[in-house]
Amino acid sequence: MKKVWWKESVVYQIYPRSFCDSNGDGIGDLKGITGKLDYLQKLGINIIWLSPVYKSPNDDNGYDIADYQEIMEEFGTMEDFDELLTEAHQRGIRIVMDLVVNHTSDEHAWFVESRSSRDNDKRDFYIWREAKDGKEPNNWGSCFSGPAWQWDETTQMYYLHCFSKKQPDLNWDNPAVRDKVFEMMTWWCEKGIDGFRMDVISMISKPEGLPDGPVAEGALYADSGITCNGPHVHEYLREMNRRVLSKYDIMTVGETAGVTVEEAKKYANAEGTELNMVFQFEHVGLDGGGADKWAKNKISIPALKANLTKWQKELAQVAWNSIFFCNHDQPRVVSRLGDDSPESAKCIATMLHMMQGTPYVYQGEEIGMTNCPFGPIENYRDIESINAYRELTEAGLREPEELLSCIAYKSRDNARTPMQWDDSENAGFTTGTPWIMVNPNYRQINVKSALADEDSVFYYYRKLIRLRRSSEWSEVIVYGDYDLLLPEDEAVFAYTRSLNGRRLLVLCNLSSDSVKIALPAEAAAEPKALLITNMPDPPKLAVSMKLSGWQCAVYEI
Repeated sequence: MKKVWWKESVVYQIYPRSFCDSNGDGIGDLKGITGKLDYLQKLGINIIWLSPVYKSPNDDNGYDIADYQEIMEEFGTMEDFDELLTEAHQRGIRIVMDLVVNHTSDEHAWFVESRSSRDNDKRDFYIWREAKDGKEPNNWGSCFSGPAWQWDETTQMYYLHCFSKKQPDLNWDNPAVRDKVFEMMTWWCEKGIDGFRMDVISMISKPEGLPDGPVAEGALYADSGITCNGPHVHEYLREMNRRVLSKYDIMTVGETAGVTVEEAKKYANAEGTELNMVFQFEHVGLDGGGADKWAKNKISIPALKANLTKWQKELAQVAWNSIFFCNHDQPRVVSRLGDDSPESAKCIATMLHMMQGTPYVYQGEEIGMTNCPFGPIENYRDIESINAYRELTEAGLREPEELLSCIAYKSRDNARTPMQWDDSENAGFTTGTPWIMVNPNYRQINVKSALADEDSVFYYYRKLIRLRRSSEWSEVIVYGDYDLLLPEDEAVFAYTRSLNGRRLLVLCNLSSDSVKIALPAEAAAEPKALLITNMPDPPKLAVSMKLSGWQCAVYEI
């Protein structure tokens, strides 16, 4: 297997709006991030993925971009960005930008021109269609509720928006659009950034003819998944690679909703003709309700093991995995899969970080930040949560109280509460009024107390990161073969990693109950070494052995 730096790295995602506010306006900013680089260096990560910092009217918190080559005023200036890039590089930390090119803001100059008249030279930069029988051109739904089409009075046509109506989709079938996007990407690469995380990149090629899609039971529109993995997506990414990506030593990861293993092998192929890796979302969808995101199901451990094992085994040698549970679009994993306890946070992290692939840590995950008790819908800021509440209750499809409890469990806002730096007012995030509420548990869960406690989640993450990046076991952790043990066990996730005669055994009890397991004889012999464990008394390996609730351990066997 080809060895490269991004396979051996650990990525830390920063959601700038919620990370650290340097000027007291209640909104995190670039200077705030620069001021915390020493903290990130102490944690041991070596890549920052920065959620969008470009100029934006913030209809979708920066994922609606009005100018790709300007910085959002609330976040600072381009000089502030340059300082962040320089300071990060001096600490051996790379910066990966969020590239949002499925759509722009409706305030982007291209769209302002496009909607000005039917014969404007930017008209074909976006996807316009005539009304069909006085209604939308097809039955597609937006990811943020409602139809995926918006009527435009000026030119008497509809434009496509797979997300908010302020996020019109670009027409990638137009070569001029691709030219402009590749030009902008080159500009950032020349500035010295270290790669791109590509937002909903699997959606850039729409199905030919924009046909109606199937409508699931209980849904009002066809699922937006109909736009994923379209007919020309690989052709366009190979062109992007040829014209931009292949010219720089950078890391690329595509957010590919709806991706299958077979598609992922194309996106993240070992030949390097498209991207380095993709985000797939099957494992974080295991507590979904089919077409209904707003369900409170629990993730089944056997189903989780089967799913992650499928991706580990089927991408082995042919593509590369991204491994994650948390990001700006996912509720906190310690509340979702765990029970909010430090032990469960450590156990879940161990299970994930010992797999093959590049691990992603989302801000606050490393101190065990949890979901937030938001209360009424007025306390939410996420457009997806607010729209879903309004649409589903007004249509009589859900009872307000029941839906609110589901939103509390699943809302993206759980990931967006301010980073909890200390136990002072507003968790040390800002001296002003935070743009979104602070989780009230910040007095117990914060960086200051984590750094003062040798047994904290922070130091555990630090040890996991060191094992992967700079230990005698690094090579087997990064490149070793993965094999699942005990596939049917309802609570324990156990697997081995093997390379060049060395073998690691990973045991994680993903439940709060003590459990007994039966290990294969070859895994139960006296271990050569204990790499990491989350409790004072590590479990003793035996053919028949017991694991306490949330107990985990990694051995060389």
